[in-house]
This record gives sequence, structure tokens and C-alpha cells, in this order.
Amino acid sequence: MTATIDDTIRIDTVVGAGDGALLELPAGATLRIVDLHGNQAVDTLLYDAHDVNNRYSAFDTVREQGAVYLTTGSRLLSTRLDELAVISDDTCGRHDTIGGACAQESNVIRYGEHTRHQHACRQTFLRYGAPAGIGQRQLGHNINFFMNVPVQPDGALKFDDGLSGPGKYVELRASRDLLVLISNCPQLNNPCNGWDPTPVRLIGRWA
Repeated sequence: MTATIDDTIRIDTVVGAGDGALLELPAGATLRIVDLHGNQAVDTLLYDAHDVNNRYSAFDTVREQGAVYLTTGSRLLSTRLDELAVISDDTCGRHDTIGGACAQESNVIRYGEHTRHQHACRQTFLRYGAPAGIGQRQLGHNINFFMNVPVQPDGALKFDDGLSGPGKYVELRASRDLLVLISNCPQLNNPCNGWDPTPVRLIGRWA
């Protein structure tokens, strides 16, 4: 019996709990994000690889698709209304893009002064984005893959227990050359990670 080698796999890596990654994807590539243990929020920013000021916009994506949540078929648009990527597959079923990413400042406001020095997604974004010229000015809206943030009837947001589970995944297809900046959220103070951040796997494929 001959083993089959998938020679289209160009990225296959595990991002530890609370760590991050910066990936380069050519147009047409797919990126699968696998929630290895379930109930893990994966904060993600998308950029045009040739101009990091052309970045993902939650406002434009939500308005143009006429839906608050993201799932299969969602077109992920930039601040210039360029299509950056499309969600091509999704076994979780719903992802948040309006809850934002955690920062040390927001942790203090939401959870108290004792959380000021806890690590947060914003710090991960700055650390991994720096080699690509992504600084504070380029940190915009993000996607919270696998994170459950129901919108209440009065418009308020609720950080709720996750909808994901071990092995569930979401897959993006790049519509142009992309930079994908990931913070595998270290948040301990709300149920977005089940109070226990865990690793995720990233699988990138292109010919």
C-alpha cells in the first residue's frame, strides 16, 4: 500500500494557547483553522499583503452581507470594500466579528485592576505584526473565530459559552494575496475560551 502525500499543504502548525502567528497566503490558497480542544476563540486580522492599510472591516462586511454573524459564504471585505477572503467551509456554524479583541486596558475596565498585567490579544497582534509593518495604526476590526457573542434584543452584546467543539474548523479561501495575523486568545476572564485557553492548528493549502 502506498501512502498518499498531500503536496498542497504548505502550512501545518499548532499555535499554543495564548500565542500568535503571522501567515502569508497567496490568492486562491485556503487556510483551515482547527479548534483542537473546542471552545477556543481565535482572534484574526486580515490584510492585503501588498498594502497593510487595506485591512479587514467588520462594519463593511456586516453591512454588505446583511447579517451580524459569519459562516460559510461570508465575504470578508476590507475598508476599501475589496474582497479579502471568503469563508469556504465551516463546521462550527457561527463566528463573531463585533465583540473586538481583548486588550490590557479593556481587561481593567471589564474585570478589574488586578487583570492589568495579564497578556491580551492586542499585545500578540503587535508582536507578530511588527515584521510586516503592522503597528497600532493598522490594528482594526477583527474576527473572533469560534467565539459566541450573541446580540441581545436591546442591542447589547453577551460573551457566552462557546458553540464549538473539539476538531471543529473554519476554512478561508484567499481572494487576493493576504497576510493573516492571529492571536490565539489568552483571555481567562470570560467564557470565550471556556476559562482555559487551548491550542489550535493551522493548515494552509495551495498549489
